[in-house]
Parts: sequence; C-alpha cells; structure tokens
Amino acid sequence: MFGAVVVAFVFAFLLPKIADYGQVWAVVDALSWWWILALVVVSALVILSDAPPWLAVLPGLSFFNALRMDLAGSALSQVLPGGAAVNAATQFGMLRSWGFQGQPVVLAVSLTTLWNQFVTFGFPAIAIAALALEGGRERTLGLVALAGLLVVVLLAAGIVAILWSPASARRLGDWAAQRATRLKRVVRRGPVRWTGNDVVSFRAQAIELLRNRWPTLTLATIVNQLAVFAVLLVAMRALGVSRSEVDVVEAFAAWSLIRALGSIPITPGGLGVEEVALSGALVGFGAHNAEAVAATLVYRFLTVVPSVVLGLASAATYNLGRPKPRLEPRAEPS
Repeated sequence: MFGAVVVAFVFAFLLPKIADYGQVWAVVDALSWWWILALVVVSALVILSDAPPWLAVLPGLSFFNALRMDLAGSALSQVLPGGAAVNAATQFGMLRSWGFQGQPVVLAVSLTTLWNQFVTFGFPAIAIAALALEGGRERTLGLVALAGLLVVVLLAAGIVAILWSPASARRLGDWAAQRATRLKRVVRRGPVRWTGNDVVSFRAQAIELLRNRWPTLTLATIVNQLAVFAVLLVAMRALGVSRSEVDVVEAFAAWSLIRALGSIPITPGGLGVEEVALSGALVGFGAHNAEAVAATLVYRFLTVVPSVVLGLASAATYNLGRPKPRLEPRAEPS
C-alpha cells in the first residue's frame, strides 16, 4: 500500500512539477524511426546480456534457460513484495525444479547476486572519481558514492571472512545460523537447518568455481549493467539531451547513483523513485526539463516493461523444455 501511494504521488504530483506531460509527449512524439530502432536494439541487448553471468557459475545451464530463469526472477521481484528475496527464491526454485543440485544452485544464486551488488554499489564511486577528473560537481553526490563504497567494502569483507579458512567460514556460518534462528523464533518459526559446516562446504565450492571463472563472471556482470546504462544514453541523445548539456560521465554519475538508491526497496523495482530522482539529476546537470523527463520515462519503460512481460511468460512456462543439468564432482572442503 505504501509503495502504491509513493508511485501515485510521484507520477501525479512530482514529475509534472519537473515537466508537463504534454511537453514530454511532444518530445517523445518527435522521435525518428532511426532513433526508435536504436532504442529497440539496445533494450534487446539488455535482455540478452542477462544470461552470460549464469553461464559462468552454473555448468550445464543453456543460454536460453539462463535467460528465462533470470527474467522470471526479475519480473516477479518487480510485481510482488519482497524484491531481491523474491528474485533469489524464484531463481532457486526454477533451477531446482529443472534438476540442478542444491549446493551448486545456492552457489550460483549467491555469486550472481553478490557480483551484481558489487557492481551496482561500486559504479557510484567510479562515477564520482570520473567527475572529479573532469572537474564536475562531485561534492553534491559524494555522500551517496561513499555509502555505495561502504556497501562494497562490507560485502568484500564478508566474502574474505568466508574464503579465508575453513575455521573462519565455520565460525561465521554458526554465528549467522544462530542469529537467523533467533529471528525465526520472533515469528514463531522453527530453527534454520544449516550450520557452519554447510558454509565450509559452500566455501570449498566457491573457491573451486571462482579460481577459473571469476574473470568471466565479473566481465559478464559489468557488461550486463553497462547495457542498461546504454539504454539511458541512447534515450537521452534521441530525445534531445545533447552532449553539451549532459556528457557521458555526468549521465553515468546520475544513472549509477540513482540506481544504487533505487535498490532500496521503497517501491517494487524502484518505480516512481528512480523516475523522479533520475529526471531531477539530469536537470541538475543541465538537461532541459521536458527532455530529461522524456529520456527517463523512455529509458525506464524499455528496461522494465519488456523484461517484466517476458519474465512473467517465462515464470508461467518454466516447466516446459526441462534442461538436463551436467553434474560435476563435489569439491572437498579445504
């Protein structure tokens, strides 16, 4: 209910304060067919780039099935309460229903989620550094970038603690299991079924997988997220936001910072929050109001609606064409 109120307030009151919808439509209506084709192409690349990170972490998963599984999780996380938890649960459930073993699935879901968070919260720090190099207005955005960098450091510290040694992994796992059990007792649920020994096993498999595949996973994750930025950049240029008004570095700074803020689950998929924040950021950098709102709305439509439609279709047909997973020998704890 709160999310619906926020979305209604943004689209009914806040966005019209930045630019009248009539002016925004006039900008969109002037799009040429060449620009429309360019927008369709880059938005298709975003969808296709969702699959490669999964191919790096789960042997035996085909490109097509990786794509529909990722789309299904993303779509349900944007239409149901729960956000990232719904996404991970959907991915886990589909992969298990296709016959993939439990621990490799947990490892794949965990690593793709972690790498996405690394990139999402690491990009703002890179953007602020780039703004500083070109003499931009980095001070007004530095606090958000610092918060993103802090998240990256905390995530990295957690991974190092798990991978450092079997003993540290076991201690951290037991500690986390105890805290999770206490939280479940609050809602009158039974204790968790995993212990520090499960984290030790997870550590062994993660080391074996990342030893050879971390470069592929990292590159695929970065390309996937930069493809999303490419949609915004093309939308800006197509709708009249020139390089002299907002250059690539400024656009990247606005996009990465707002995207990091949008990961806070105020509304499903950041709906409403990202639209008004990104429009305001582009205007702040120098874009005209109507063009900034038009570019933001086109960008959000192309990066949300097609993936949600395809994702819901994938979720509804997940049981068709079951893939045959390739089983690998289980790694021994080290």
